[in-house]
Amino acid sequence: MAENRCIGLDNKMPWHISEDLKRFKTLTMGHPVIMGRKTFESILGYLKKPLPGRDSFVISRSGYTTEHDAHICENLENAISAAQKIAGENGLEEIFIIGGAQIYTQAIHAADCLHLTQVHKTVDGDAFFPEFDKKQWFETDRIDSEENGIPYSFITLERQ
Repeated sequence: MAENRCIGLDNKMPWHISEDLKRFKTLTMGHPVIMGRKTFESILGYLKKPLPGRDSFVISRSGYTTEHDAHICENLENAISAAQKIAGENGLEEIFIIGGAQIYTQAIHAADCLHLTQVHKTVDGDAFFPEFDKKQWFETDRIDSEENGIPYSFITLERQ
C-alpha cells in the first residue's frame, strides 16, 4: 500500500515493483489464497489463469461462475473455512487474504499476521487498504529497498 493506503487504480496495482511480486509468490506459493471477484478477474487479466500452485477461493455474492479452477464462496466466512480445510489437509498453517479492498476490510479483524509492502509515496487510486489500529500489532520483520526510483519496505506485522 502507498502512504495514503492506496492499493489499486482501475482494478490494477498503481506501481510495478518486481521484488514485491516475487515476495508475494514466495509467501503464498502452495497456500490457499482468498480474494474477491475483482481481484480474481484482475489476476486472470494478467495471467489468463488463476495463480499457479495455489488453491484460489473467490468471494462473490452474485453467483459468479468461472471456467477456471477456483472455489467460489458466497462470503468470507465460508471462504476461510474452506481454505483452512484445504490447508489442514496439506499440513499448512497459513492461508492468505490477497485482496481487494472490500475483502481486506472484512478480514483484517481476523488476521493474526500482515505481510505488507509499504510504498513510500502517495498515489492516486480508487481502492484503499483499511485503517487499522497499529497499537494492536508489532513489527517482526522489515526490509527497506528501492526499485525504479520507488522506495518501499517489506513489513511483517503480528497481532499482539
